[in-house]
Formats: sequence, C-alpha cells, structure tokens
Amino acid sequence: MTQPGTMTPMSRQMQDCVEACMSCHSMCEETMSSCLQMGGQAQMQVMRALMDCSETTRMCADMMMRRSPMSAEMCALCAKACDMCAEACMAMPDDPQMMRCAESCRRCAEMCRTMAGATM
Repeated sequence: MTQPGTMTPMSRQMQDCVEACMSCHSMCEETMSSCLQMGGQAQMQVMRALMDCSETTRMCADMMMRRSPMSAEMCALCAKACDMCAEACMAMPDDPQMMRCAESCRRCAEMCRTMAGATM
C-alpha cells in the first residue's frame, strides 16, 4: 500500500518512453543547429517540424514523469509530431544528422503510440 503523497513507481514501459522522448528532444535540438547553417525554404519546413517535435517530446516526458492524467493524449500527439518530423528529415537523405534524427523520431513515435494505448 502506498503512503499518501507518494507516487507509484513508473513502469519500465513508461521509463523507456520518457527516455525515448528526451533522447528525441536532444536530437531535434542538435539537428536544428545543423539545419540553421543550411538556409533555404525547404530547411524552414524542416525547422518547423524539428521545433514542434522538440517541444512536444519534452512536454510529453515531463507529463509522464509527473503522472499527468493527460499523458495518454499527450503521447498520441507526441507520436504524430515525431512522425511528421521523421518525414521532414527524410527529405534530406544525404545528410547523416537528418537520418539520425529521423531514426530517433521514429523510435519515439513508436513508443509513444504504445503508451497512448496503455492505461497510465
């Protein structure tokens, strides 16, 4: 029985999802820095996707860590942002940083979809 005011420990699945979100957040931030050096209209679209994904993954991880009752909905939104970012990064297949970011986004999207379907 849990003491009042204490939180139940996070499931392994939730911990893994938080880690995937934080990893994806960091990767998007790094990729934005690399993308800023390129310039151009195509890069602006990628930048928007990177910013959306970066912010969403950070917020999603935060909400899971504080056991927000809106975590499942946030995970679903996060998966969508990650999918969009992965797709945007894939538009530059010759850029190794973009490919690493797309992979991180795909992994995070998959874990968030799983968490969105789980009861938290």
